[in-house]
Amino acid sequence: MSVIDDVDLRLVVPGDEGVQLTATLRFEASDPFAVEATFRAGAESISWVLGRDLLADGLHGDCGEGDVRVWPTVDRGRHVVMLQLSSPDGSALLAADATGLDAFLRRTYEAVPLGFEGDHLDLDSVVAKLLT
Repeated sequence: MSVIDDVDLRLVVPGDEGVQLTATLRFEASDPFAVEATFRAGAESISWVLGRDLLADGLHGDCGEGDVRVWPTVDRGRHVVMLQLSSPDGSALLAADATGLDAFLRRTYEAVPLGFEGDHLDLDSVVAKLLT
């Protein structure tokens, strides 16, 4: 089972209004710990694989370390979840609509409830992804 949804975000640019983006979030029940986020701006896109629990925890508090950090805040009067993504090629700070992210995550937990991930995990697929 798949859960797929688009979430509005803003690429935070210091001293600027930022850039409006859309991210397509994809959850597969066969890989229940992960959410693939594909960020699009025009013809350009980039994908990151994020932890489902990390995103859920980030709705309520500061979490993550290393390449991905997530925390809630208010931005321009809206409840948002900040995503700090870092790689050797650069970093990005994104403000995601908290309501849209929460709705997506609720649907993933309906598909695969917390604590039942092992019942759905396709280990062969996970190993194949790790080896590519």
